[in-house]
Amino acid sequence: MKNLAVILLSISLGCSAQQSTTGELVANEDAFFDYVDKNAKIEVLAEGFIWAEGPVWVKKDGFLLFSDVPQNTIFKWNEAEGISEFLKPSGYTGILPYSREPGSNGLIINNQGELVASEHGDRRISKMPLTKGGKVTIADTWRGKRFHSPNDIVQTSTGIYYFTDPPYGLPEQQDSPFREIDAFGVYKIDNDGNVEMVVSDLKRPNGVALSLDEDILYVNQSDSDEPYIMAYDIKSDGTLDNGRIFFDASELQKEGLIGSLDGLKIAMDGTIFSTGPSGVLVITPQGKLLGRIATGQRTANCAWGDDGSVLYMTAHNYLMRIQTKTKGVGF
Repeated sequence: MKNLAVILLSISLGCSAQQSTTGELVANEDAFFDYVDKNAKIEVLAEGFIWAEGPVWVKKDGFLLFSDVPQNTIFKWNEAEGISEFLKPSGYTGILPYSREPGSNGLIINNQGELVASEHGDRRISKMPLTKGGKVTIADTWRGKRFHSPNDIVQTSTGIYYFTDPPYGLPEQQDSPFREIDAFGVYKIDNDGNVEMVVSDLKRPNGVALSLDEDILYVNQSDSDEPYIMAYDIKSDGTLDNGRIFFDASELQKEGLIGSLDGLKIAMDGTIFSTGPSGVLVITPQGKLLGRIATGQRTANCAWGDDGSVLYMTAHNYLMRIQTKTKGVGF
């Protein structure tokens, strides 16, 4: 508790009335400024985290939730109160120490208004009410074998979940003696709770997002040799087909820009906002890079909030936001 108190103190200092700004906007195309005003500022809302991840906006109550994976904690932020602890432990309930990243990672609010978490340490997808009540496991195994460390998740309007399962939350990661599945898969959970691996050939699947019409699943791969946003056609039975490279971030890495492809979200016209080298990449539905919201930090994930036009970003030990000129899916 002493360590948490110190961390929370440093976090609270980032929530003063005089919020700092950081980074810059880098346009590859003039159309970038159709999405972000050229004078928009990247605000630092809080700092002092270890590795902030998986933000989600709770529309009903007007606040943001996000994970600090190493701290095994979900934090809450709103404009009036700043930062508070929402849930601890968030992703690992066993005996410590376990791994460097035991907590929850990607978070969503499902179709029933429940908080769904990708849990590293407990190696499962869980759900829980936002008010009172315990967690329920949605899935923790495939063919009787435990997942590695579920990372990010999305749900379709019909209720199907897709999530990724890289090794980041395991002790020793890919070399962990606790591994039970050979592939680092992308999985589907249907409405009856059946689990199916729908992608088995990615090295480090990470962020996931659905296209506007839910016909395509985008999957970010956080691999330095193959830094791709992959696109897969979603078939009528929920399985995937026609996997292809949608965007290749290799050239950005060659420029020495820091950060990997990680989380991604979709704007109302289908434009992709993906974390990647330098911050958040703004990419057309045709795969053309328009520009970058350069945070100056390794940026893990992002989420639409407020009225849907504000982009919240978890960037290393920071929580940031920027006002955009578009809105996210679901608002």
